[in-house]
Parts: sequence; structure tokens; C-alpha cells
Amino acid sequence: MANLIPPKAPNLPLSGSSYAQRFQDQFANALRLYFNRLDDAFASLLGTRGGQYLNIPYGAFSDFTDQTALANTATVMTFGTSDFTNVVSVVSGTKLTVEHAGIYNLQWSAQFNNTSVQLHDVSVWLRQDGAGPGVDIPGSTGLLSVPNSHGGVDGHIIAGWNYYVSLAAGDFVEIWWSTNNTAVTIQHIAAQTGPVRPSTASVVATLSFVSAL
Repeated sequence: MANLIPPKAPNLPLSGSSYAQRFQDQFANALRLYFNRLDDAFASLLGTRGGQYLNIPYGAFSDFTDQTALANTATVMTFGTSDFTNVVSVVSGTKLTVEHAGIYNLQWSAQFNNTSVQLHDVSVWLRQDGAGPGVDIPGSTGLLSVPNSHGGVDGHIIAGWNYYVSLAAGDFVEIWWSTNNTAVTIQHIAAQTGPVRPSTASVVATLSFVSAL
């Protein structure tokens, strides 16, 4: 992503006491250069000619399937739906991938479900890379406990937080999780009644451009 360079007013040549074609050409060339720079600046702001200053990269993704994991096994969260995208996309169902380098704000949430009569724990963390399996981001792991089932009703908790991540062009970031018991899943919930309310996505994530590197 190119840096936005503010145009500067030109130093216009001073005219002589009488008309001269040479002066007129110099004057016109100085104005032409200035207006070309103005055009480039507005093009960058408006997102044309490759500019991305008002045409800010973003992506919003979700999933409406139940996601499971083996006990104590690293498992990547998947996204089956792209809700809104602008040069940020999901690749291979897991890789939130950017076209432009920058600092990005990643926000996610997941609807955890526990069928056990005991509390169970979950870890969630990030991986990123431009290619290959990805590299775990130090300090990104969060821990939570999913409530136990009660009165014949599964335990539920929706958890989420946000990170700033530095990504090069073509890099991706993934969200990984693990649980100490297979009774814990990430669950989608269909629309319900009593009262009427919409469905629940199992996972939601947004990735939004914040600043150039």
C-alpha cells in the first residue's frame, strides 16, 4: 500500500512585462504538475488507482456448523460464510488472508457448549504466516472455563476478544482452540421461539485494517 503524499502548491514563475510564449509554457506546466498530484491524492483517498485510504480493507466471517475437537488437541476454527469482504478473504476455510500489508484488528467470538456435568477448560490462540502451516503468535493464548450442564440443559458461554496483528501482503491469521474434554464443542443454534430470536453462529470473526506498517 503506497503512502499518501500531500501535494504542495507550486512556485509559479514570475511573468515579464510583456507576453512571452516561454513564460506561458512554464506557468502551464507548473499548474499541470500540481493538478496531477491533486488527482493522485484524491484517487488514493477514494480507493481508485490502487489507493486504500478510504476504501479500507476489512472482512467479516462466520460459521453455522458445530465444531468439535479431540481432547487436548490443537484444532483450527473454520468459517463457512463470508459476510462482508474488501480485499480480506478466508482461504481454505480457516485462513483470514490480507492483500495489503498493515496493522489489523482481529475480533472473534465463539459459542461454546458443554454437555458434561463438570466444568471443562478451553484454550484459544492465534497462528499467522504467509505460507505453510502457520506460526503460533506468542502471548495470544486465552483460557476460559465452559459451565457444566445443569437441570438437563447444556452449559453455554460465548467468549471472544480482540488482537492487533501485523500482517505482510498475502499473510493469513488463523484462530486455534483446544479443550481438555470432548464434551465441549463450538455450537451453532437454530432460530428459537419463546421468545422468537434469530439463529446463533458457532464462530464469528472480523479482520479490519488499522494502519500501514
